[in-house]
Amino acid sequence: MTKEKSMPFLHHLSALRKHLIRASLGVIIAGIVAFVFREVLFDGLLLAPKSPDFISYRVLCLLSEMTEIRSLCIENINIELLNSKMAGQFSLHISLSLIAGIVFSFPFILKEIWAFVSPGLTTKEREKSVAFISISSLLFFLGAAFGYFLIVPLSVQFLSNYIVSDQIINFIETSSYLSTIASIILACGFLFELPIVIYFLSRAGLVTPAFMKTYRRHAWIIILIISSIITPPDIFSQVIVSIPVALLYELSVFISKIAQPKKIIINEA
Repeated sequence: MTKEKSMPFLHHLSALRKHLIRASLGVIIAGIVAFVFREVLFDGLLLAPKSPDFISYRVLCLLSEMTEIRSLCIENINIELLNSKMAGQFSLHISLSLIAGIVFSFPFILKEIWAFVSPGLTTKEREKSVAFISISSLLFFLGAAFGYFLIVPLSVQFLSNYIVSDQIINFIETSSYLSTIASIILACGFLFELPIVIYFLSRAGLVTPAFMKTYRRHAWIIILIISSIITPPDIFSQVIVSIPVALLYELSVFISKIAQPKKIIINEA
């Protein structure tokens, strides 16, 4: 009897292991590709935001001319990167390649997650697999792009020019700089998955539109606080960062509304 009850659990555990191995292989393969093309990964992507010629800085300078807000135009970034460990650059090469592997193989990871949970879904829900993977991947890449092209430049500019004393010179550890950029990109990518998370929580009855509307003001305050920390001290920059995140929250409220489980009304004769 005990053996019969334990078989389903062991079966699910075996299936989970299979999908985790396949997802890990996808990350490793994408990471190897990123490892091979290190010039593109490091010089072309990760190290680009420390240059005043980065595309986001040029766009902000154009906005500065249009709005006459001089603080938007970033012409000087005081960053000198330092490596103080023998195997520091090699370790960074491996770790950042794996992170890039997670980002680039994200649709495949979602596919494996869906393949694991699909046996417990209805036929109608299984038919939504393509929509789930496509929308989730799109949101993740939009979030990663939002983090890379907006949050990263503003954070790099603010942190590199922040000085508490003229007696302190910034020689920034390369690992600190790169880990900051990678964490921002990943965090923004997962942040943009909020509508998907809210959809499933709403389907499970754990979140309601009324709940999200009640705490809307709290969410807006948190968004404004975060944007004020990572942006230059002017309202325009804070608005640029706050609007996409606020719209994301409002979209989640709408999704929660349409995802609510329908109540079954029984008519008594």
